[in-house]
Formats: sequence, C-alpha cells, structure tokens
Amino acid sequence: MKKIIQMSVLMLLTINHLSKAQENISIDQSSNIIWPEEFDPSVAKFFVQNEIEINASPEVVWHILIDAYKWESWYEGAKNLSFVDPEHTELKADSQFNWETMGMKFPNTTIKEFEPYRYLAWESVKKSIQGYHVWLIIPTEKGCKVITEETQNGWLTFFEKTFQGKKLKELHDIWLSELKIRAEGKGQLLSSDR
Repeated sequence: MKKIIQMSVLMLLTINHLSKAQENISIDQSSNIIWPEEFDPSVAKFFVQNEIEINASPEVVWHILIDAYKWESWYEGAKNLSFVDPEHTELKADSQFNWETMGMKFPNTTIKEFEPYRYLAWESVKKSIQGYHVWLIIPTEKGCKVITEETQNGWLTFFEKTFQGKKLKELHDIWLSELKIRAEGKGQLLSSDR
C-alpha cells in the first residue's frame, strides 16, 4: 500500500512538472496579452492556450464572438447564458453575464477588457475557482488569427488540471473551430453581396 501511495504521489508530481513545462512554451506566445497579476500564466495554477487562423476579417469574427446569446447554438461548452442587465443583447465593455460551462455555473462573469475587433477578456469568480479568459484577434493577410487563453486559480483548479487537464483545451478548440466555420461562412456571404 505504501508503494502505491508513493507511486501515485510521484506520478502526480511528474504530471504537474510536465504540464508546467508545456505552459511555459505557450506563455511565450502570450506577449500581446496584459494579464491581471493574479492571473498571469507564470503564477496561475492552470493555463490553456489555443489559436486558429480564420479567413475572415477581424470585424466579422468580433461580431460573432460578442453575440454571446448565440454561443449556445454553436458551442457545446456554453449553456444558459443570460445578461445581468437585461438591456444588453451582446457583450459590451461593462457587461456582466451568467452562464454554465464545463458543468459549473458562473454568475456575474464580468467583461474586463473590451477593444473592438482586437481584444476581449472576462473574469469569472466562484469560491472554488477563479478564471480569466482572453480573446486576441490579430489581423493577417488572409483574415485573422484568433488566440484564446485562460488562466485559473482556486482549490478546484488542482482537480481540474489533474483529472480533466485536456477537457478545457479541447472545448476551446471546438469553440475556435466553430467560430471559424461561422466567420468564414459570413465572410463569403458579405463578399458575394458586392
């Protein structure tokens, strides 16, 4: 039994070390993102980074991204979204929204950064877990690159990282892939109208 416990502890330490090494590789690509001190990837307990090239303008991508009410219709990771201010119909600089993601309810998720066509960030706070999610849109020759990064803190983060470490990254990949499908479809519609 003692040997099993020792092996389990060794395995958890190894997993933690390997994931920190992977995070450090991704952190270098985050130089355009200004993080709140407690959510900086170098000190946060969990960091996920995803990116995708989209053949559509930053404006097209932005409008799809801020239309949060529609997320649930095309992104499986978003459920039961509602705005705290019922007059809001899309994300704005001062928006707060309630939603469910990864099986957890996040009330009063707050927009922290809002720079149209370029930068969006929100903070979700619960007693057990605190997250900061950033979207960076970088213009390219063919459209734009979208980078989404999330850091987390809180006691629940250890369990998420240990037992579901890939789930958040996979969900963000789905989010980006679906965003790409919608943006490229909209971009084609707009260019055919000319």
